[in-house]
Amino acid sequence: MNAKSASTHTPAETDRPLIVSSAHLVSDQSAEMSEFEFGLVVAGNAFHRWIVHCMSAAGLKDLTPLDVLVLHHVTHRARNKRLADICFIMNVEDTHLINYALKKLVNLGVVQASKNGKEVTYACTDAGRESVARYRAIRESCLIGAMKADDALNRDIGELARLLRVLSGMYDQAARAAASL
Repeated sequence: MNAKSASTHTPAETDRPLIVSSAHLVSDQSAEMSEFEFGLVVAGNAFHRWIVHCMSAAGLKDLTPLDVLVLHHVTHRARNKRLADICFIMNVEDTHLINYALKKLVNLGVVQASKNGKEVTYACTDAGRESVARYRAIRESCLIGAMKADDALNRDIGELARLLRVLSGMYDQAARAAASL
């Protein structure tokens, strides 16, 4: 079975071929999900490459995508964050991945750890806020400026963000179901 024959929509009906990376996974019920998953893989990799290069241009080199995302989250709303809170918000089960990123960011001087009793919290330092401010300026120049976004495009992006949150819940539920098999 190929991707075209597995779809409930033939290319003639949609006037476009299916773009999938795993034709063997295309479902008769939703070929679109296979297209979405391939798009998510490609977009995810492009996004990760972008944030690493943007942060490097902002002066913090050799960070992984997760390091960059953790720095942005620690900076978010200028509130101290616990490891568990960061993992929860970022939907990362493996706390050691976030912990490793935090240690790296602390060693770079862009995040600081504070201990209050047994609890450790993390906050962005002045150097971290400066790096994030440079990142934002580069993002505005290279990404937002290039988009030439209008109100309609911004509404579409907002709807896409909503759909991604809905789909993340579906994937989480499916992961729980698969783990119980």
